[in-house]
Amino acid sequence: MTALRRFAFGPVSLARIAWLRLVIYLYVVWDVLMVVTDPIAHGQVPVELYHPVWAREWLGFPAPSPVYVQVLRVVILASALVAASGRLPRVAGAVCAVGMFDWITNAFSYSKIDHDHYALMIALLVLPTVRRARFGDVGVVSEAAGWAVRMIQVSAVSIYVLSAWAKMRFGTWGWANGSTLIWALTRRPNGLAPWIGSHPTLTHVLQWIMLVAEFLSPALLWLRGRALAAGLLFFLSFHATTYYLLRIHFLPLVVCLTAFMPMERIPAWWARRRRVDSAHPPAVPAAPWSGR
Repeated sequence: MTALRRFAFGPVSLARIAWLRLVIYLYVVWDVLMVVTDPIAHGQVPVELYHPVWAREWLGFPAPSPVYVQVLRVVILASALVAASGRLPRVAGAVCAVGMFDWITNAFSYSKIDHDHYALMIALLVLPTVRRARFGDVGVVSEAAGWAVRMIQVSAVSIYVLSAWAKMRFGTWGWANGSTLIWALTRRPNGLAPWIGSHPTLTHVLQWIMLVAEFLSPALLWLRGRALAAGLLFFLSFHATTYYLLRIHFLPLVVCLTAFMPMERIPAWWARRRRVDSAHPPAVPAAPWSGR
């Protein structure tokens, strides 16, 4: 029980919660305006096309209408901006979480469900459980903050693990030697995608790397220091490569990976760098004509 408590409630600086709120709530604004925009159009389509996901139906959310989705968008944007500022973190955060859940389930009630928003929704649900946090609260640690950060981390990692498990359910280990990646690369021929798709052995190697990495992703929960940085860099590179080749992004998941980063150290790092730069100013080069 002690080990479990240390894993789930290990104290974390409140300053990290302040940074997470800033990053995640600002991303919500971007997500609603630029990424998941389907709910606005759904307010205009016939209600017969609306088949709510079970959670939306269970919670009694109404079918989309033109006025409803417009008001909902305003509520989400306003609450996200207030929560990002650090003010009213519990109230604004709770309103944003409920509104975003309504928005996302609206988007997913028309046949397509994207798994990349899972970690984002967990983040929005757990952040309001932590009291007000400031960027200067670096030395103030909290078990509540630790639990919120850990839940975001676990939800982010679970996306990778469940993705690997889905491959096992429908393709078994033979998935890694299949043509899924070749199909995706030829369907979305961007950059080097056509060349990679024309080399089956290379695509199989990439699929094995992807599958093994997804199964090993829970190691991020225990890695520390440079090992953790290397693991995060690998997954960030994976997502950057996926976007470059397939134009498929996982921005909600990438944003939630910041829960692994000690962002509360940024001000101290920046201050040290400024002191070093002040102590050792760069040499001023002589004018080109000074020797003439």
